[in-house]
Amino acid sequence: MKYIGAHVSAAGGVENAPVNASAIGAKAFALFTKNQRQWIAPPLSEASIAKFKENCAIHGFEPWQILPHDSYLINLGHPGNDELAKSRAAFLDEMQRCEQLGLDRLNFHPGSHLKLISPEESLKIIAESINITLDKTKGVTAVIENTAGQGTNLGHNFEQLSFIIDRVEDKSRVGVCLDTCHTFTAGYDLITPEGYEETFKQFHNTVGFQYLRGIHLNDSMKPLGSHVDRHDSIGKGFLGTDVFKRLMNDARFDNIPLILETPDEDLWAMEIEILYGMILQ
Repeated sequence: MKYIGAHVSAAGGVENAPVNASAIGAKAFALFTKNQRQWIAPPLSEASIAKFKENCAIHGFEPWQILPHDSYLINLGHPGNDELAKSRAAFLDEMQRCEQLGLDRLNFHPGSHLKLISPEESLKIIAESINITLDKTKGVTAVIENTAGQGTNLGHNFEQLSFIIDRVEDKSRVGVCLDTCHTFTAGYDLITPEGYEETFKQFHNTVGFQYLRGIHLNDSMKPLGSHVDRHDSIGKGFLGTDVFKRLMNDARFDNIPLILETPDEDLWAMEIEILYGMILQ
């Protein structure tokens, strides 16, 4: 079964996210557990935590249907000691917030080498960052999102994702989120049936579907292999609709959160309805 939703607002408190998700007909959702533009945020209140859990129960969301996202400020592969320590502290705080909310996964962009060290060195630092954080937390899986490879961002090919996972000590608490826009602009053809099958064959052989913990459903404003991260509304970009029809009827993507991060939130309810309508009975 498919569980489709969107990255909804948690303005006014995390407890509002499940309410906002339900309002657009979502069966899954993503959220920021703190202001993603700030390094440090006030701790979650006991009242807010309790209300979040209550609202999840009321609206039928279980932890595995929820894919929280960490702050974009964090760079777990930073070559600078002080900056790396700051990122690791912020990442630990995000993982601990997920623990408090009873969530079982945290989605994050792996990091960037900033042209100051080699990509391989930075990937090793990312894996070390994950290991350090997993040692200090429990019950929450670190979910690495693939990137478009814009600038010096790492994680844009399946080999880099595998490189990180290979170096994570607790394999039961590391996973992957694939973004359709990022995958496409990183150079993986999802448009043709042959390209789609080859892409996910490579993913299976290099990473493994056992690590897949979520999908971001985004069309792309930029073409194949452009390495530019610009999301578009479903069917309005270079990906078109056929790839989403395949995804909706591909059992490999059952029972994980499928999350819209498309740019026009006013369209989310309609996009969710369209995506469910693509499922063949």
